[in-house]
Amino acid sequence: MKNFIINIKSKFSSHQKDKVKSVINNSMAYFVSDNLTILAKIYRSDKWGRHFYTPHYNSHFKKLRFKSINLLEIGVGGYESPFEGGNSLRMWKKFFPFGKIYAIDIYNKSPQEERRIKIFEGSQVDELFLASICNQIGEFDLIIDDGSHINEHVIKSFEFLFPKLKKGGIYVIEDTQTSYWEDYGGTSKDFNYKGTIYDYFKSLIDSLNHQEFMIPGYKKSYFDKHVISIHFYHNMIFIYKGDNDEPSNYLVNNMKKNG
Repeated sequence: MKNFIINIKSKFSSHQKDKVKSVINNSMAYFVSDNLTILAKIYRSDKWGRHFYTPHYNSHFKKLRFKSINLLEIGVGGYESPFEGGNSLRMWKKFFPFGKIYAIDIYNKSPQEERRIKIFEGSQVDELFLASICNQIGEFDLIIDDGSHINEHVIKSFEFLFPKLKKGGIYVIEDTQTSYWEDYGGTSKDFNYKGTIYDYFKSLIDSLNHQEFMIPGYKKSYFDKHVISIHFYHNMIFIYKGDNDEPSNYLVNNMKKNG
């Protein structure tokens, strides 16, 4: 019997095997499509197991599950091989049955495309490339940075793409431990070192609270106006976008109230 199965398998092309595997995975996922941890296991996404991200994603994304969302993920996986990666994209596709799933990668990943999954080839810090994608698609509901994890890249991508996020949208950054790794532009020697992921995103806490600055004539930045909450977890950050216009109970226009 074992030899028979091996002989049958040898008659299938790689493409046919992938199609069979896809059918099996989708069948298994049908009854657990609301549970990202199980979906990650089925589709072999490293967002669970190697990392422990899926419970956080479940908590933050569940309210959008049946919406017609646009999701963009930076990084497809599989490094330079066109025939590897895309595991998380298929997980998102199953979790968001009415969503459109987009991704970018510096390598050609077109073989990983399928219905409701579109992949663009280019760099996460190429603003012309990013602008062309945004012009084609419009605004995003969810953006996930699982790209190079280089500190400078993470910050540049956020500064360009956060304004392309819809109000009510969520921007997620994974693998933020590289903030402490010198090979990625981080450091474990000075936790306030300028240019690291955590130094940058800790500063957005000030943007959240800009109404409390005692600085008469203070000019609000884009992030002051639109960052409404930040959630820090082990090795990941969620940033929510909206109108950050909740007034101070003590100041008016960054000055003390009269009387």
